[in-house]
Amino acid sequence: MSKGKERIRESNLQYKKNLGQNFIYDEDLLAALVEAAGVTKEEDVLEIGPGAGSLTKPLCAAARRVTSLELDERLIPLLKAFMSGTDNFTLAQGDVMTADLAELTKDLRRPFAVVANIPYYITTPLITKLLSSGLPLSRLALMVQKEVADKILSAPGEDGWGPLAVRCQYACEPYLALNVPAACFTPPPKVDSAFVVLPVRQEPAVKVKSEKDFFRTVTAAFALRRKTMTNGLCASFRVEREQALALMAAAGLDEKIRGEKLTLEELARLADAVTDAGI
Repeated sequence: MSKGKERIRESNLQYKKNLGQNFIYDEDLLAALVEAAGVTKEEDVLEIGPGAGSLTKPLCAAARRVTSLELDERLIPLLKAFMSGTDNFTLAQGDVMTADLAELTKDLRRPFAVVANIPYYITTPLITKLLSSGLPLSRLALMVQKEVADKILSAPGEDGWGPLAVRCQYACEPYLALNVPAACFTPPPKVDSAFVVLPVRQEPAVKVKSEKDFFRTVTAAFALRRKTMTNGLCASFRVEREQALALMAAAGLDEKIRGEKLTLEELARLADAVTDAGI
């Protein structure tokens, strides 16, 4: 039995399913995750969801400084005891979805990395929050459900291509680092996982006149899957068909193309047409 698992057993702590608590204790796998995250001694890290601290300790060994945010109050004493004597570690308790991340990370060296093994039900909203936060991020290294990883890495026209893939590929250059079977976790989840790394681009993948209009256009593109983008514009922006056709023409797009087929470049052109039209 690993030392981490033994600590949890001795504490009599019960895993909380509603918090998505699935911990990794395999030291070789933990080392591989830290290596895949690309953390160096020149870089600081925000760790989200340290759990029992099994990944936290090797992160601290690899990074200049680590700040960890844990939701479960029951784990705070265990984490403090486990990380005692580690002088480049700071622990905070709270919910990442409501936390003031700018305040939490104010003392971290810029840019910093985010490493997270988080409940799968907050993956999409968390990625959205991080990438729209304006925080100076170098990369995200995230343990996610395998199905979500496939979506993040999808290409236009594929089943997984959607708002999450667009947002990730607009801001980052994501790649699959490791596949992680369910059996690697305690307790094992019902699905396999994947560790994905998303290096943040210095500039977005495409230039747009308004990011707000770009993501409004992305939402419209996938609101009516299997329907034409023209219909998506009519429904989402509440415009007449003639105006929707004019927007498609201004973007140089076929009026019959489906939104799910559009590339980042095509979405950017259409978003710029929306901006120009003042819709």
